[in-house]
Amino acid sequence: MAKEDRNTYMIQENNLGEVQIADEVVAIIAGLAATEVEGVSSMAGNITNELVGKLGMKNLSKGVKVDVVDSTINVELALNLDYGYSIPATSEKVQERVKSEIENMTGLEVADVNIRIAGVAMEKK
Repeated sequence: MAKEDRNTYMIQENNLGEVQIADEVVAIIAGLAATEVEGVSSMAGNITNELVGKLGMKNLSKGVKVDVVDSTINVELALNLDYGYSIPATSEKVQERVKSEIENMTGLEVADVNIRIAGVAMEKK
């Protein structure tokens, strides 16, 4: 099996082989879970991610950073919220949803889900 440059997390090893999850997969799960919460307009990325988006390529892990410390996951999200939604309430819902989805889909433990509100999306008229 060829070794890839991206980080992977071992979640299972038995007599049939091993299961590894790439950090980008965890980031995609977190991004999708966050955008499903009412009040979240979009993920906010850095300048590279914004450029990739403008070129027509979709980056599903945009605005997400995943770190593993002592077999637990720390997630950082950058979000744009819709105008009129409570930032604390929406952020709490995102934290709960992201933690739940990552733990259910991967079996890995999520220690932190930190959120940075990067912007507020105004209604288009």
